Amino acid sequence: MSNEIATFGAGCFWCLESALNQLKGVDKALSGYMGGQTANPDYRSICTGTTGHAEVVQVSFNPDIISFKQLCQIFFALHDPTQLNRQGNDIGTQYRSVVFFHSEQQAAIVRDLIDELTTGNMFDKPIVTELSPASTFYVAEDYHQGYFLQNPQQGYCQFIVAPKMAKFRQLFSSLLR
Repeated sequence: MSNEIATFGAGCFWCLESALNQLKGVDKALSGYMGGQTANPDYRSICTGTTGHAEVVQVSFNPDIISFKQLCQIFFALHDPTQLNRQGNDIGTQYRSVVFFHSEQQAAIVRDLIDELTTGNMFDKPIVTELSPASTFYVAEDYHQGYFLQNPQQGYCQFIVAPKMAKFRQLFSSLLR
């Protein structure tokens, strides 16, 4: 079977991109921007919150090795889907929790998983993750790709990304390369 595409926004893209690139069945995960009205946005412009884009990670994956649902489970485990337009100290619509679906099947899987998480009381507050059809994906600047691996001593990486990566490796060790 050929690879499929998934696109997730979970706040800052450095965390999710780093995690997804460690998974068996993931060909590549790229940091980028989606969901706005400005053509060819860059990091500086999306940080203003005026372009409408979210920081996202677009994943090319082999569904015979890792399923879209498994990717969604990782997505929900690595951020707080109950925070509207923010993740921790990162505030603005560019940091919103969002799944940009590439098919109606993907949309149905996300809806079902949100229902499961809600029914199972997995979070203290309601899930506010946006579900939107995929639009044009703009790859982020080169320095954002593999940022955590290249900058593990940077403050944000030490205090925000590293703990999420430790949690990820513990929860999803069976899916790692």
